[in-house]
Amino acid sequence: MQRVQGFGGFFFRAKDPKGLAKWYQDHLGINPAPTNMEMTPWVTDSGVTVFAPFGADTDYFAADKTFMLNFRVADLDAMIAQLKSADIEVTHEMEMEGIGRFARIHDPEGNAIELWEPAS
Repeated sequence: MQRVQGFGGFFFRAKDPKGLAKWYQDHLGINPAPTNMEMTPWVTDSGVTVFAPFGADTDYFAADKTFMLNFRVADLDAMIAQLKSADIEVTHEMEMEGIGRFARIHDPEGNAIELWEPAS
């Protein structure tokens, strides 16, 4: 069986695509999608990617949203400090034994973003 090799992109609608791309770059270090050969795309470190459809009635994230992003981070405490210094609210801080630590933020358009520091 042929298998996909990894996550190639995430595409979604935004009210302010350029502004939102800048927010992700400024606060999470994600380069915007290249529009020419001089631009550098976002390149991630190898690691686990979880692909998990949730039930339509999930309360894990807002009912009016159809997705939630989850990004791996190396140092959750440092990332939280960085985000708070930019006046970005951090919520849902928790730890799951054997899985890692989590925290949640929202982008300027209200999309939930879960930050995950995998257990070592």
